[in-house]
Amino acid sequence: MADINRIPLTELLFFIDVSMIKILTIAGARPQFIKAATVSRKLRANPRIKEILLHTGQHYDQNMSDIFFRQLDIPEPDYNLGIGSGSHAVQTGGMLQGIEQILFTEKPDVTLVYGDTNSTLAGALASVKLHIPVAHVEAGLRSFNRTMPEEINRIVTDRIADLLFAPTLTAIENLEREGLSPITRFSGDVMYDSVRFYQQRILRDQEKFHIPGVPDTYLLATIHRAENTDVPENLIRIFSAFERLPFDIVLPLHPRTRKILSGVIQIPSRVHLIEPVGYLEMLSLTMGSVKVLTDSGGLQKEAYFLGKPCITLRTETEWIETLHDRWNIITGTDPDQIIRAVNETLPETPQKSGFGNGNAADIIEKELLTIK
Repeated sequence: MADINRIPLTELLFFIDVSMIKILTIAGARPQFIKAATVSRKLRANPRIKEILLHTGQHYDQNMSDIFFRQLDIPEPDYNLGIGSGSHAVQTGGMLQGIEQILFTEKPDVTLVYGDTNSTLAGALASVKLHIPVAHVEAGLRSFNRTMPEEINRIVTDRIADLLFAPTLTAIENLEREGLSPITRFSGDVMYDSVRFYQQRILRDQEKFHIPGVPDTYLLATIHRAENTDVPENLIRIFSAFERLPFDIVLPLHPRTRKILSGVIQIPSRVHLIEPVGYLEMLSLTMGSVKVLTDSGGLQKEAYFLGKPCITLRTETEWIETLHDRWNIITGTDPDQIIRAVNETLPETPQKSGFGNGNAADIIEKELLTIK
């Protein structure tokens, strides 16, 4: 056996990787699982990186959480806080306490957070209090609507993070106006990476992702934001528009929204309510639709990436790039505006490439390695 004291220092460093970095990835909601799958695939292929995956349990329904880990080949979380539902204060407070304990145990070199949920904010706050660097994927988005909880989560997370990954040039401009340019990097959108990757899988095996009972021609709709689900008048207006549209509408419904609708809305006969579906099934539904109606930021982008016109059931969007040549039309919940947008002719110009080159995960991996 060789005497370690006689091995030259340069050779000894070859055997001891002093540049290993431990990353704590925090996810808790459907869009974060999708983004984390794309980046984690890259991180875990790098022998210099050890990733610890923490699931806050913000989305706790099996159809809204577990299925994404199975479908997207995300490894089982190392930790699951099982937080579940609750008010913003209760949910965020429980996450802060749980995340802090894991930070003490794991002592990561950097915490990686995604998007704009309570999980994002809690992960960033808990880490910065312990002087652990925070990297924020999907930084710089702004709706300029401070009544949205997501807007507050974005602003606070960007302010306390150490490294910001901006998905679009609009996000870059927002961060520049806020004086955050020195810590900002243009990564492109990890969901663009994801759609490109999984679209090929769906095209190879379309039957596998077919949803029974879906008509041949349909509009795809989703409704989940509190500004719509918690305001009965808005729900009534949306479904009034649905009833007047000359299309079947497929509506995967979050359990919370289905509960709210019960006894409040008479579901039109051409609206097909289905259970929440996995990410790949949702991409398949989007690919097969005529147009998309949604209040989801993620689905606005997926529709854009897949060449499907979108009607946004909100009064603003963070994804300004999707508005190019009316690929995305903002209607709010006004029934007449919704109907006009659906009946509008299809855009004639191709989408612009405002979301990077489909290599966001590569850029994020490279930048994370510079933190330590």
